[in-house]
Amino acid sequence: MLILILAYLGGVLTIASPCILPVLPFVFARSDQSFARTGLPLLAGMALTFTLVATLAAVGGGWVVQANQYGRWLALILMAIFGITLLFPRIGERLMHPLVSAGNRMTDALSVGRKPKIGTSFLLGIATGLLWAPCAGPILGLVLTGAALQGANVGSTLLLLAYAAGAVTSLTLALLIGGKVFTAMKKSLGAGEWIRRGIGAAMLLGVVAISLGLDTGILARISTASTGGIEQTLLKKFGVNDPANPETTAAADNGALPTLADLGPMPSLDGAVQWLNSPPLTAASLRGKVVLVDFWTYSCINCLRALPYVKAWADKYRSQGLVVIGVHAPEFAFERDIDNVTKESKKLGIDYPIAIDNDYKIWRAFNNQYWPAHYFIDAKGEIRHTHFGEGEYAQSERVIQELLREAGAKNVDTSISQVQGKGVEQAPGLEGSISPETYLGYMRTENFASDNAASDVAVNYKAPATLDLNAWALDGNWTINDEKIQLNSAPGRILYQFHARDLHLVLGPGKDGKAVRFKVLLDGKVPGAMHGSDTNADGEGVVTDQRLYQLIRQKDNSGNHTFSIEFLNGGVNAYAFTFG
Repeated sequence: MLILILAYLGGVLTIASPCILPVLPFVFARSDQSFARTGLPLLAGMALTFTLVATLAAVGGGWVVQANQYGRWLALILMAIFGITLLFPRIGERLMHPLVSAGNRMTDALSVGRKPKIGTSFLLGIATGLLWAPCAGPILGLVLTGAALQGANVGSTLLLLAYAAGAVTSLTLALLIGGKVFTAMKKSLGAGEWIRRGIGAAMLLGVVAISLGLDTGILARISTASTGGIEQTLLKKFGVNDPANPETTAAADNGALPTLADLGPMPSLDGAVQWLNSPPLTAASLRGKVVLVDFWTYSCINCLRALPYVKAWADKYRSQGLVVIGVHAPEFAFERDIDNVTKESKKLGIDYPIAIDNDYKIWRAFNNQYWPAHYFIDAKGEIRHTHFGEGEYAQSERVIQELLREAGAKNVDTSISQVQGKGVEQAPGLEGSISPETYLGYMRTENFASDNAASDVAVNYKAPATLDLNAWALDGNWTINDEKIQLNSAPGRILYQFHARDLHLVLGPGKDGKAVRFKVLLDGKVPGAMHGSDTNADGEGVVTDQRLYQLIRQKDNSGNHTFSIEFLNGGVNAYAFTFG
């Protein structure tokens, strides 16, 4: 809400730009005429110009997003330019001079006559928009560049609407009140310019922070797939499951085929920034095929445990017309790195097409809310069945078989795949409740037990002697950021009191990429036979990649246990605990 208010105020502030002054006397001179015949057409023309400018910016922003990492740097350069034009108005005036001159010439051409017609007022609005848009360039540019960085979505649209509403509000007041506003605006130009310069300086500082990596995952913060701590609290208060991790349903398989409905046509896949294992696919090119769309992200434990089934279906039914598409929609900032996704997907043995959905365009097109999420699409391109979360694999496979038969496939294998996941892909234990997924960054964390907690600053933490169930603590010098915690100097420990068979931790090395050695203890002892796939019997392991690490695997999930991990090198990043 705050960013929308600031965008609105930025639009209102635009009227204080010096380059807008040439057109305002002419506009105010007609404030005593019919608002319906002069004011409204003028505003309509101005809105049209803004729409065209925003459309061009959106197209350019889309190209920037498609360019991925290089595009992000280009967007930061553009943001720096906009910040400089705010900080130094003369530079901004020189950059915008061609459009300002065009607007002035059109305004002069339309200034003849005391009673302009509706059409003339409309053209005057276009002229005003041409003049207004470059004056608004720095502030409007910041909004559009932000939209380019995060991708076009509802939030970007609201920002643009809020900005336009502010600009139109100031001009409407000018039309209704008249020349007095013009006089007041002249007097306030000095204050307005200082505000603009302050915004420009802040933006340049922001560019420096982002380019140095001090933003600690700004892309993850603005993604539509991430959910803030306040939203999580509200969801729990009202009894709604976490949309990113729906509870696994363990319903018994009765051998029946689920009801197949008509859930509408398959949405577009055009939003992918890149494809792996395949050239770009489209909904039209997939007609005649049965399609399974699997929304996943490579550090999501729920997705990893569903993955063996998806791979089995892709292999088993490929020759009979099934196309499996993995839509990789990242949760953490490091999962936007296509090299990371490529490397991890190869490790996981995924050979079917993967659409990299870094901007969540496909996610939004499907109106998806979950990891993992499966959409079953028939040969006519219609969604016939959905399943969210883990479980009910036999029913899902029967849906695939039925859709293949509908498509005309012969001798469809009616057996149910027998899948046994290994390592992190093994199915979770089903004995009672387990500890919840726990994020460590301050945006979403809960149950932090160390004293003197602070955000975005280095702090020496000391772990308490005991922990409550599902509580966690730090020991050593750490910085808690929005989506992760970072060890500033070794040694440092993380402790967690948990109830589960398996314990996983999403980890990554520091900025230098150097491996980080660690050692884990279970109830104060080396894990022995209860070590995970990423540790040995002595609890030793190494963080080499940004991914999920399985640290503990017990025979069952009986009892509560104290887990600790000590890092022997600094720089490690830790994101979230998950359990199974």
